[in-house]
Amino acid sequence: MELKNYQKRVLSDLDLFMQKLKTTESMESAYTQTWLKNGIMIGTTGLPPYQNTLPGVPHVCFKVPTAGGKTLLGCASLKHIFDNLQDMAGLPITRKVVVWLVPSNPILDQTLAALRNPYHDYRQQIDKDFGSRVEVYSGSQVLNAQNFSPTTVQENLTIIVLSFDSLRIRRKEGRKAYQENSSLEPFVAGFEHPETMIPDVEDNALMQVLNQLSPVVIVDESHNAQSDLSVEVLKN
Repeated sequence: MELKNYQKRVLSDLDLFMQKLKTTESMESAYTQTWLKNGIMIGTTGLPPYQNTLPGVPHVCFKVPTAGGKTLLGCASLKHIFDNLQDMAGLPITRKVVVWLVPSNPILDQTLAALRNPYHDYRQQIDKDFGSRVEVYSGSQVLNAQNFSPTTVQENLTIIVLSFDSLRIRRKEGRKAYQENSSLEPFVAGFEHPETMIPDVEDNALMQVLNQLSPVVIVDESHNAQSDLSVEVLKN
């Protein structure tokens, strides 16, 4: 399997954005400089300015035609992101966690099946990039801590595939992610960022654990994830 040239260019632009982010320490400047490097202006005569939807959290959007391989690009982007994060932090990233958010249950099932299939292009790309040390979880698996522990997270690339509905607190399914969960208690001792914890949510709730794992978040069809509820989920 070989990425197409336009896919390679997209990943090269991702590298450029993250490198600019490291040198400028500004998401707005990194965004502007990345586009200027490609000969594209920002402002009234060009693209709109960087949209700081999630303050303090750099984000990019891959826009490709239908059947252009956006999910494969998402898979291929993971190594680029984690490699650049190593450079930005100055230390190796030993815990690589990804929350992969999808807009519906049918897409959830399709994505889980593809990422678990060792013969599928998506899984083959990830296995190649991460030496086949990969674990893919559904929401029910992480809620029940099925082979999901601080040790497995430390030793593998961890991909957790969830739907937005499963994390919206106003739905019954979503409330489970915010409730006390003794199965996830082993994670609590390793919390490193108490200043970012979600207020009024138990320490061992799934959303609190995800918050403290500081995951990379892949949002499938992100143009459908701009409501206040969706942004709240992303912030948490």
